[in-house]
Amino acid sequence: MTDRDRQSLTIIPPSHPLRGRVAPPGSKSITNRALLLAALAKGTSHLTGALKSDDTRYMAEALRAMGVTIAEPDETSFTVTGDGRLREPAAPLFLGNAGTATRFLAAATALIDGQVVIDGDEHMRKRPIKPLLTALRSLGIDATSETGCPPVTIRGTGGFKAGRVEIDGGLSSQYVSALLMLAACGSGPVDVVLAGDDIGARGYIELTLAAMAAFGAHTDRPDASSWRVAPTGYRAADFAIEPDASAATYLWAAEALTGGAIDLGMTASAFTQPDARAYDVIASFPRLPAIIDGSQMQDAVPTLAVLAAFNETPVRFTGIGNLRVKECDRVAALAVGLSRILPGLGREDGDDLLVASDPTLAGRTLPASIDTYADHRIAMSFALAGLKLHGITILDAGCVAKTYPDYWQALGSLGVAFDG
Repeated sequence: MTDRDRQSLTIIPPSHPLRGRVAPPGSKSITNRALLLAALAKGTSHLTGALKSDDTRYMAEALRAMGVTIAEPDETSFTVTGDGRLREPAAPLFLGNAGTATRFLAAATALIDGQVVIDGDEHMRKRPIKPLLTALRSLGIDATSETGCPPVTIRGTGGFKAGRVEIDGGLSSQYVSALLMLAACGSGPVDVVLAGDDIGARGYIELTLAAMAAFGAHTDRPDASSWRVAPTGYRAADFAIEPDASAATYLWAAEALTGGAIDLGMTASAFTQPDARAYDVIASFPRLPAIIDGSQMQDAVPTLAVLAAFNETPVRFTGIGNLRVKECDRVAALAVGLSRILPGLGREDGDDLLVASDPTLAGRTLPASIDTYADHRIAMSFALAGLKLHGITILDAGCVAKTYPDYWQALGSLGVAFDG
């Protein structure tokens, strides 16, 4: 049985500190950016260190359906060849619950001369995309959705008018990244301007800009709320993708919980992704801060919330309202899962999450079946509770294939055993 096929899995707490070396998979966020930029470039690009998972598979398959040649010479590489154009696909693009692929392609397909329908699974159909569509329409792009969520229909004319586009990035920085990547393919300079001060994790926009630059784009920053993107288009490049910082948080937390030493092959300071800032928070365990602002390390919050269950003092997580529109409502999922372990351990307070930490939990038998809601991060984070508690069962454990297909194998290589 592969990790992808696992239905449920019960973690057996290890009796020893976790020690060893684990190489996290490539960054999902960077891989999907690089795949799209390479597809929009003229020539052949070589992407190394890439993630091969459900999310990146959906992106690659969609690009192939639009005429891009993508080879996979090994388990961590893509070779992408294109002529700088995307073509009308023969059928709707199905992207599962891949938020990056859905938002990025909703913008990029405006470059097609023809109609594209972008759809996803039942979870993706609940995730908002209206702010991005509103911004696209302001550029003269015919972009519609009946519900404000996928499915989305883009009727392209092969390009779009240059100028100024305003975007509300309060729900997701992916909207901003989608526009920035599209903007380099404009007929003239494009000013991408934030509507308001709220924005999802800004660090992901920096990832976008760095990837764009690697593929030949040029951007300026007139002020703190706008970017001016030159109409350079993209050129093929050889691009190395760093390991996934969100995945690394589970291993850093496993190390902290068990008093172990896990070598990831690179230091936390070497990561450029926003979630790497969770390392310093994790390093403070079991004396985590009383208030943790998760706004700029959103995908690390599930890791930190489960770690907080074993902290010496209670923890409040703030700035996490955006977690309600991820693969599931993660604020609710974390509160429910923690309280299944021990009533009252997790509680919602508005959009905040309160964790009533209890260091005496460790070593107890507290049988709990954790509903993952098909969310990979809920599955991987609650596995950490199973390192200290007997009886933790992860339902739909195979959902980790979305971004970390070998997660259970990685824990197993460190000496963690499972039933199921």
